[in-house]
Amino acid sequence: MFHWTEQKIRVHVVYCVLALMVAKLMVREADRAGMHLSVRELLTTLAGIEETVLLYQGERGRPRARRMLTGKDATQRRLYDLFGLDAYA
Repeated sequence: MFHWTEQKIRVHVVYCVLALMVAKLMVREADRAGMHLSVRELLTTLAGIEETVLLYQGERGRPRARRMLTGKDATQRRLYDLFGLDAYA
């Protein structure tokens, strides 16, 4: 039950173009770092980096959360470092 209006379609197009521009900029940065990847390869590689949240029982009843990343291969590690993703993990 989608009610598409002209305005919603325009906003959707803007988001798609913006996402493509960001992806192409990321490909360019990776290319400058010696990693020659397509947009699809770059996004697939980055999508393979997953975050896991471990919950521990706290001393005062409130659980504590610890965020950890799953194992990364060499390409994922290079991209992770290149884009400074540790600031977001």
